[in-house]
Amino acid sequence: MSKKKLNRTKSVIAYLTPDEYKEVKDHFCGSVCRTLSGYARKLILKKPVTIFSRNQSLDDFMEEMITLRSELNALANNYNLVVKKMHTLEHIPEFKSWVILNEKQQQNLLLEVEQIKEKINSIADKWLQ
Repeated sequence: MSKKKLNRTKSVIAYLTPDEYKEVKDHFCGSVCRTLSGYARKLILKKPVTIFSRNQSLDDFMEEMITLRSELNALANNYNLVVKKMHTLEHIPEFKSWVILNEKQQQNLLLEVEQIKEKINSIADKWLQ
């Protein structure tokens, strides 16, 4: 069964004081309704109105995680650049042994950074839904 589009031809007019209008507008802005008339219609017909709800502490946590993700990216990139630079100095025996020794550590670091980034992204995706 297809839904038939209903044309709204009847209106309800309500006069409000500026303070009352501001209060209604503030509540409307906190909802997921697209229009003020749609919001008012839901209220008048006693239909549920979905309200945005944010947890400030979780917002703060997410902000910290975003900063941490950026810092981890920078750390991994800098480490990668250092190791690549060390590869250019392979003709010096001490550097060659250091590069070989730290190759595994580099791979572990990059793997751990990637896992942390994935976890941060997962938490962000869940929160931002």
